[in-house]
Amino acid sequence: MLSVDEAIAAIMDGAAPLGAEKTGLSEIVDRIAAEDVKARMTQPPFPASAMDGYAVRFVDMKETAVLTVIGEAPAGAPFDGKVGEGEAVRIFTGGAVPAGADHVVIQEDVTREGERITVNEDQEQPRNIRAAGIDFKKGDMLAEKGARLHEIHSALFAAANIAEICVYRRPKVAVFSNGDELKEPGSELKPGEIINSNHYALCAMIRKWGGEAIYLGCASDSEDAIRDYFKRGAETDIIIPVGGASVGDYDFVKSAFAKEGGETKFSKVAVRPGKPVWCGRIGETRVIGLPGNPASAIVTAALFVQPLVRRLAGEDWSAPFWTAALAAPVSANGGREAYMRAQEKDGVITLAPNQDSSLLFPFGTANALLRRLAHAPALEAGDKVEFVRLR
Repeated sequence: MLSVDEAIAAIMDGAAPLGAEKTGLSEIVDRIAAEDVKARMTQPPFPASAMDGYAVRFVDMKETAVLTVIGEAPAGAPFDGKVGEGEAVRIFTGGAVPAGADHVVIQEDVTREGERITVNEDQEQPRNIRAAGIDFKKGDMLAEKGARLHEIHSALFAAANIAEICVYRRPKVAVFSNGDELKEPGSELKPGEIINSNHYALCAMIRKWGGEAIYLGCASDSEDAIRDYFKRGAETDIIIPVGGASVGDYDFVKSAFAKEGGETKFSKVAVRPGKPVWCGRIGETRVIGLPGNPASAIVTAALFVQPLVRRLAGEDWSAPFWTAALAAPVSANGGREAYMRAQEKDGVITLAPNQDSSLLFPFGTANALLRRLAHAPALEAGDKVEFVRLR
């Protein structure tokens, strides 16, 4: 039985970012840049007015000064000329500041009569002009290769006159459930049946990590049915069967995997919850089998599926451990590394009162997994512990 670190190392063996592809700006959020992204233009490309007013020479700015308006410069239609002594150009926010002007006097500070303006307020210094390139300049680095792109990147790249970005391909992750007792939400349940719920969380987590989650459905408790689901996922990068990996009479996932030509890397991990988690390959497709109990499935997905999905999606990522103070004592841990549902707030971490592996309800408020190493001693309130963030 492998340790958590050994299992992660086995899963990550040979894992590398998938090929790159071009995508439009509306599709880049949470993607990983496959190349450096540099500005194709300077922004703003010209000195621009920050206010509505008049472009003038600051040397002419004396209170009661009278200037002649020689034209206007709305945004997108620059004034074709130069501002000279005693002259002004009507300008609007975003408009290109004409040659000769080094100041914009705001419209509230002047009185206009026909083609003349009178300055009513003292102008202390040149202002209200945004210099060319004040945001960024052509050739500036906007995002480095390997960066996870977010919402503002799409606007930033657009402003730099970039329409497409080269990003790493999202790994395709096929998920299927297993069990005759599982029914979809909204079903009328017969005695012994339960709702099939794990895949909703797992697929959402996979998408958040940068993968393309494909839910294949729920396989019945037969070897042939499960083999068919492995076949359906054959063109994906990762297959995640959920459940059916224990040693019961109706657990056929591993035997179906073997008959499909699967090669097992490991079959158990010294972790609680989630001991039955396993890993292998069918050809080039990686397979990580998760336990069926909700807590076991979600915890092992966070520990073992997450780093693989993120790596294939192009992210150089490993689980960051944070520290917090215990809100209450915890007892000594046993021989398996444990990850306990908890809520961390303001540097204090509180365990969910019931850590049973069948429970989903604690995840409603849990935002962390408190880590307890194998054979860790008992701790008191206030002692520092490590945790992994769930959100």
